[in-house]
Amino acid sequence: MKSYPKIVGRILEVIRESQTICVVGHIRPDGDCIGSQLGLTLALQAEGKQAVCWNEDPLPQKYRFLDPNRHFEKPRTGAQFDLVIATDCASLERLGKAGECAAQRKLLINIDHHASNTRYGDLNWVSAREPSTGELIFRLLKIARWPITKQIADCLFTAVSTDTGSFQYATTRPGTFHVGAELVTRGANLAKITNEVYQSYPLSRARLLQHVYSKFKLTHNDRIAYFWLKQADLARTGAESNDTEGLIDHIRAVEPVVVACVFEEIEPEVTRVSLRSKSDKVNVSDICAQFGGGGHFAAAGARIAGRPLSVQRRVVAAIRKAINAAQ
Repeated sequence: MKSYPKIVGRILEVIRESQTICVVGHIRPDGDCIGSQLGLTLALQAEGKQAVCWNEDPLPQKYRFLDPNRHFEKPRTGAQFDLVIATDCASLERLGKAGECAAQRKLLINIDHHASNTRYGDLNWVSAREPSTGELIFRLLKIARWPITKQIADCLFTAVSTDTGSFQYATTRPGTFHVGAELVTRGANLAKITNEVYQSYPLSRARLLQHVYSKFKLTHNDRIAYFWLKQADLARTGAESNDTEGLIDHIRAVEPVVVACVFEEIEPEVTRVSLRSKSDKVNVSDICAQFGGGGHFAAAGARIAGRPLSVQRRVVAAIRKAINAAQ
């Protein structure tokens, strides 16, 4: 067995001493968050733990195949746990109601790969080198020598695949391919995962995509691309908020674009901003940090209060400044 961080040994020690465990993840969960939460929950249950899997938001349609037994639940008030484990969440606030309901616990473990992680846990295993939290959970199970069933392999492969852009992003490391290969060897159903996650979009998403292509804007010599998603756009297309995942990649893929941006209306004067960078010199996590957000070098986000046009001007100006500084 290769050497591993001392914190992992401490985490496993605490897990073995705990009986009631709640696994939580960030609001608006993506594939990495969902796969990590469910994969760890299933592994803990197999070890005889009373483990539950809580998230403020429901499971998006395209990930429901990972949870046939409906372990993914909304938080319940009044519950107490020996241990809470947060996966793929950079800050306590991002846990939303799951963090509030899980406050009554003896210990909080924070397992994550975001460089902007605030180390909010009692025990923190934060490794920004890893392209996904799913890879960290895989390492945890391997070190613990817990069985990785076909269902767990599906969850963790989905986590690794989605957060690496199907192994395309620059964060993907040689070891990531080895993890993917081992998960397939252990039963991950590659054909089913590919079909459910990447090839089964609802018609509402196609309508949203039509909106993106007809409304996106280019500025700063076509190096910045952005579009708005208003509540009215979701209502008109019949889409839900989780249907917006990945839309930004369509404008990021335009050849001259260096940074892509989505402005999503949450409330009349609250905007969710998502940024993606194609340059190894433009760190969008630093840009989002200026607005109280964070994330990764090439993918980050923030929630910003203010009038929509004011938010747009400020964010685009910050992106422009970062691109100019990188020249």
